Amino acid sequence: MKDRPSFHDFDWVLMAIVAAICTLGVLEIYSSTHASAMAGMQWKQISWIGVGIVGMFIISRIDYHTLMDQAPILYIAGIAGLLVVLVLGYSRLGAKRWISIGGENLQVSELMKLIIIIVLARYFTEVRTDRLTLRDLAKVATLTLVPVALILKQPDLGTAMVLVPVAVVGAFLAGIEWKHLAIGAIVVALLVPVAWNMRRHLKPYQQQRIQTFLHPEEDQRGAGYQILQSEIAVGSGGFWGKGFGKGSQNQLGFVPVRYSDFILAALAEEQGFIGVCVVLLLYLGLILRLVDNAQKAKDKAGMYVVMGVTAILGFHVLVNASMVIGDMPVTGIPLPLMSYGGSATAFVFLALGLVMNVRMRRFVN
Repeated sequence: MKDRPSFHDFDWVLMAIVAAICTLGVLEIYSSTHASAMAGMQWKQISWIGVGIVGMFIISRIDYHTLMDQAPILYIAGIAGLLVVLVLGYSRLGAKRWISIGGENLQVSELMKLIIIIVLARYFTEVRTDRLTLRDLAKVATLTLVPVALILKQPDLGTAMVLVPVAVVGAFLAGIEWKHLAIGAIVVALLVPVAWNMRRHLKPYQQQRIQTFLHPEEDQRGAGYQILQSEIAVGSGGFWGKGFGKGSQNQLGFVPVRYSDFILAALAEEQGFIGVCVVLLLYLGLILRLVDNAQKAKDKAGMYVVMGVTAILGFHVLVNASMVIGDMPVTGIPLPLMSYGGSATAFVFLALGLVMNVRMRRFVN
């Protein structure tokens, strides 16, 4: 056993996978923007990746047990931050999701993802039984739904949804009873028609997204434009793709936010089915490597932390990939490490810092 963690214990295989995904993302951001007024965005993404890497190394040095000891303070700070956003936040396109700090827009909800991983990992670790009681599940639901409700108020349905898998995966690992799972499934099934009837209370753009998902062809030049153009880009790429920088849907700007939420559609057009398979295999390798780190964690606390990270990143990939081919509504969930964005990139690297934190302390006294 060692007295202190060492960077030799870093998961360098995981870092190689991360580097490969980031490289593909930067190249595709360049390809998507170099012939437009947004040229040069890849340099800003590279700078965010650099900042993220520094943050990852810093957080990996702080014992995750220390972070979990501060979970209540972190949770209160996160909730307070979300409240500040609702009152003083920066608005854009009808949404109030950011706080302007030093000329950069910080998305507090991204930090809340990190906080909820730590908070729920602590809670599940402190459960002393092999099976969660209804009271335990109620506490988990409350801890999760409070930030979810505040994020929905911004409104940001995509980010709010992302917090839920952390609670679900943690509950499974902590020992949810099948009867409680069945009750939950029944409740959700009963709430679906109620939620559908209440859709008129959603924001107009949210109602539009649901209608567009169901019938995008009804408004091909309006609400359905984004999904249809994404599907065209994916389909036109064929098996081998049109080549780097040669996709017409991408280069001519037909695919909206092709450098961010729809970057996979841009890549599919230029690199084809083969390119998409390579990217998805990299993400599969990332998820499997995270699960391996969770299995090798020193204690349950570390396992819950790593599986929380796994749940969020896996959910991001699943929803984003489904979104660009029209199998899920447009929710604004980015593709981790590939999509352009500072707050989202920072979150992923800080989350990976937690994973490295757990891994490096496997052999520490």
